[in-house]
Amino acid sequence: MDEMSENMNHRLCVAPMLDWTDRHCRFLHRQLSRRTRLYTEMVVAEAMIRGDRDKLLGHDPIERPLALQIGGSDPIRLAEAARIGAEFGYDEINLNVGCPSDRVQSGTFGACLMRSPDLVAEGVAAMIQAVGGAAAVTVKCRIGVDDQEPREVLPDFIERVSAAGCGIFIIHARKAWLKGLSPKENREIPPLDYALVHEVKAARPDLRIILNGGIASLAEAEAQLAQGLDGVMIGRAAWRDPVSVLASADRRIYGEEAPDADPFAAAEAMRPYLAARLAEGWKLNTLCRAMIGLFHGRPGARLWRQRLSEGAAIRPGAGLEVFDEALAAMRAEVLRAQDAA
Repeated sequence: MDEMSENMNHRLCVAPMLDWTDRHCRFLHRQLSRRTRLYTEMVVAEAMIRGDRDKLLGHDPIERPLALQIGGSDPIRLAEAARIGAEFGYDEINLNVGCPSDRVQSGTFGACLMRSPDLVAEGVAAMIQAVGGAAAVTVKCRIGVDDQEPREVLPDFIERVSAAGCGIFIIHARKAWLKGLSPKENREIPPLDYALVHEVKAARPDLRIILNGGIASLAEAEAQLAQGLDGVMIGRAAWRDPVSVLASADRRIYGEEAPDADPFAAAEAMRPYLAARLAEGWKLNTLCRAMIGLFHGRPGARLWRQRLSEGAAIRPGAGLEVFDEALAAMRAEVLRAQDAA
């Protein structure tokens, strides 16, 4: 597979998650899967234009294939943000049309844009023109909001936005309730409608359709892919238990003949990265947040979490010694479990 085809593959994606999928999380995930598509946290277009771009957009090339998710509704600002993102080397610029939080609504973007498909289409067209082929422009949306009827709204939304040039849609298969439900409740309470997403794919085989919402394992992802979807996006399961979601993904999802990633090897591969970021002034607890679940379900996992999270948070100026101690303790626990077996 050539580089362009690989960078456009969405068979398995890790969802953009605010405060979770930062560059440190993505670097860890890349140690577990070479092929899974990774996404940034949502970055507001206005912040990209006016803020510290290196801080907001900085990433390691190893994170690719990598998508930048942006939030906004003004086509001029979206175009400028997309151009900046492409210049920073992102393979994809994704427009958020799915987040239901009050903060996003107050900025008139996110899920409330499901009510304004023509404005989304205008923004997408401006973004595509701005990047000039340097990155794909995609949309992540809901199936509707509030009292909208998804089977009427979603096909119309897809039709209008695809006519503007968008060929890739990531669809969270739930409505968003903009009043009365918290963002957490919006991820759990509105019922999932996978059938509607499959209907969209059947009606528009020319488009790439990726399913999001409620998928928590590779087995579930494989089942959805087997029914003809182009990709599946997994969210919090990839944070809580990254090994179960990502370690065998290259083999099971992408058909590569390669051994599954080992969490100890992934931890060792993180060590030089941690050292480099610590030297830049990052705090160990920030760097290691995404690593807390690395040994989920294994003997010693609780000890690993305690040593790493508490040590990083409590010790003044905590450095690599905390990480090394936690990893040594984890290895010892695994050996004890093996001896006892």
